Amino acid sequence: MRKCRYKSCREELPPKAVSGRWQSVGFCGIDCMAAHGLAMAKRQADCLRARQKQDARKSAREAKARIKTRAEWLREAQAAVNAWIRWRDRADGCISCDRPASWRGQWHASHWLSVGASSATRFNLRNIHKACSICNAHLSGNLRGYTVGLQKKIGLEEIERLESQRHTVKYDVEYLKRLRDVYRRRLRIAEKRES
Repeated sequence: MRKCRYKSCREELPPKAVSGRWQSVGFCGIDCMAAHGLAMAKRQADCLRARQKQDARKSAREAKARIKTRAEWLREAQAAVNAWIRWRDRADGCISCDRPASWRGQWHASHWLSVGASSATRFNLRNIHKACSICNAHLSGNLRGYTVGLQKKIGLEEIERLESQRHTVKYDVEYLKRLRDVYRRRLRIAEKRES
């Protein structure tokens, strides 16, 4: 037996040969048809409101992005690269000292050539490695230990190549946006694969 389309009713309908006007469209009466119409109209209005809210959020996000300064884009790109570095080196200990990966403190993405000294290597993955907060923040990178750890990790030839790239570069906003998006996506995919 067919049942009324109105979810709250669900009364059985007579066979199609005997059915009347309302039953032919799947309702037991005009009340159920009207209630179903109201429910559908409410659902459509809710969908429309949700779409309008989504569009409003999107336009607000775009407006915020238009007024962001280059320095803010630089900060966001650096944060995305640093998050990737911390994930990439998650099994390694501190590159500057003998602190193991199981250490419960805060981990940083530390630059061997500082950002101020060499903006060209700011986003170079060979120049950035995981370090404990003590070495990176309190010991100014612990460069003596960092250099020893870096030689073990990438070799002397790569270190010399990094030093040859020591110069100033000014990144444009479009590059910074792409860089941020690429590393955010890369991190999201890597974390998804691991879980």
